[in-house]
Amino acid sequence: MAARKPSKEQSPASEAKRVTPTATFELKRRNRELSILNAIAAALNREVDLTDALRTVLAQVAELLDLETSWIWLLREDSGTAYLAAAQNLPPALAVPQRMEGTCYCLDAFRAGDMAGADNIGVITCTRLRWLEDGTAGLKYHASIPLYHGDKKLGVLNVASVDWRELSPDDLRLLYTVGDLLTIAIERARLFAHSTRLGAVEERNRLAREIHDTLAQGLAAISLQLETADALLEVNADIERLRRPVRQALTLARANMEEARRSVLELRAAPLEGRSLAEAIKALIDSLTTISGRSLQRAFEVSGSDQPLPVALEAGLYRIAQEAIANVIQHANAKHLSVALTTTAEQVQLVIEDDGRGFDPVQISPERYGLVGLNERARLLGGSLTLSTDPGTGTRVEVTIPLAHKGA
Repeated sequence: MAARKPSKEQSPASEAKRVTPTATFELKRRNRELSILNAIAAALNREVDLTDALRTVLAQVAELLDLETSWIWLLREDSGTAYLAAAQNLPPALAVPQRMEGTCYCLDAFRAGDMAGADNIGVITCTRLRWLEDGTAGLKYHASIPLYHGDKKLGVLNVASVDWRELSPDDLRLLYTVGDLLTIAIERARLFAHSTRLGAVEERNRLAREIHDTLAQGLAAISLQLETADALLEVNADIERLRRPVRQALTLARANMEEARRSVLELRAAPLEGRSLAEAIKALIDSLTTISGRSLQRAFEVSGSDQPLPVALEAGLYRIAQEAIANVIQHANAKHLSVALTTTAEQVQLVIEDDGRGFDPVQISPERYGLVGLNERARLLGGSLTLSTDPGTGTRVEVTIPLAHKGA
């Protein structure tokens, strides 16, 4: 039996003609969404640094939904307090660190569990913008997307636009998909950070063993040589016989000094263990000014984000503060010392300022004030150091470290 020819209504050509412009537009839109979601997933798969991962997501979300401004709140694992972890194109009024501190409507709702489903995600008046008239770039509203890992609350993704429109079901679906990708990246980055901290502990243990195996043995050898010299003195040995063990002891002492210096440089910031960077710096200020032997008024201000910082960055900033404050105690003859630590989603800034005698950087050797070491530490952290001083005007040391990941 001959096969029946398909009717015009059933022919492939006829079916193709039924594809409307609306359907074509919808297909292009979905392909674009899938392409961007794939780009987000690929980028997050490459990132182990949390800050870079969050910024990648915000940049892609801006392209995905044509949103000019967005930011991410995360909850600290240790205390549960919220901090601004990343931001995209904040208006001037919100770029001030103090404006993005503390709680707000969406964070309170998130903690109360009022943002569990898509139906509860809407446009809300931003309590951080409510009383502001200038510097908002026209922003008045934003939508909040909660970030969960199972039952664990991680934070909130906020998206905003000047020309705001209500989020469509497709927009919400996309943002929730982005949120799911983001939570995976957050948990992976935190696991990586935990493993890094464990590696630092293991490294300190290794150094302890190395110190025992090298320095302790070297000191024992020095003691043996000095005991030999002491015995030769008792029997009135000639000077040449006496010089040999003394010179050997000096050689061993110099070698052990170099070994000690190398080991100390490898040590991580042990004073930070169990304390935040701010707590460690405060303890440093109290201890150094207490032993200075004179009255020194001091002030310490912490502002901005409460986000956790990489171990190496905290260690470097602590050492910079330690050296700069020690310089004030030893050289400045100051009456007032002020230290300010400001953290935003983009950078960390440490400022140490005194009203002491100041100096002329051109006339005084940089080594005297440790400027070489301070600049080197700031550079190794990927940042910069600015020194402002003149004779009789005090000294201001300002260190700024971007939080963008610089790689290993």
